[in-house]
Amino acid sequence: MPTHLLTRCRHRPRPALSLMDGIALEQGRTHEACGPARHSFALWLAAAAQAPRPGPVLWLSPARGGRQPNPDGLAGEASPIRFLFVRAARTEDQLWAMEEALRSGAAALVVAELSEPPAMTPVRRLHLAAAAGGRFGPAPLGLLLTPGQGGAQGVESRWHLAPAHAFPVHAYPAQGLRTGDGATAPRSCWTLQRLRARTLPPRSWQVTQAAAGSPLRAAPPCPAARDPAPPAQGLPRSLAGALPRPQEALAAPAPP
Repeated sequence: MPTHLLTRCRHRPRPALSLMDGIALEQGRTHEACGPARHSFALWLAAAAQAPRPGPVLWLSPARGGRQPNPDGLAGEASPIRFLFVRAARTEDQLWAMEEALRSGAAALVVAELSEPPAMTPVRRLHLAAAAGGRFGPAPLGLLLTPGQGGAQGVESRWHLAPAHAFPVHAYPAQGLRTGDGATAPRSCWTLQRLRARTLPPRSWQVTQAAAGSPLRAAPPCPAARDPAPPAQGLPRSLAGALPRPQEALAAPAPP
């Protein structure tokens, strides 16, 4: 359960960047995304940041081992001309460039693709830089892309995104749609988990997108994802339990 310290200062909630209905990330802070589809999470944020604050997106990647996104693939989520890609020889150089970019406030979103989670001190510096970047307008947002299940210390929130494209949400009667009713199946489907947040508990969503560039829709995971019971009447048995179970390690809050 989250705890709150009593102070004499008046609490004012920070502005948040809305990713989809019910999911938002605080601006002026640094967040973390992990999982096999973490790059898609960064693209979603880039598209969401365009509405409140049009501006460039700075993408920092290592000189070796980094995967620079293809502009043709970016076009389905965000305009490729907004992205500025920078390669750094060392992790320290990436974090320094990210800190300076956040402090300047010139970029609405700064993404750093790291080979391992950073320590507490660099993350705290990124928080201070992101807060300072909002002196003359909306505060920027920092995003760390880390492998595996992440683990950066001191981040505002940690998210895990994994693909689940073989799972047809529309086929379940509980979703209000039935098989054979002519409904269009979602083009893509993901399992999104909030592993850690300062003021919110861990939670899971099933995110779907009907077509490239269309709005993202989040819903609670289908019961088949938690308990692969026999399929409902009228549902092909081959589709039962297609969404993988949330991993136990991801369901518990990660250490700060």
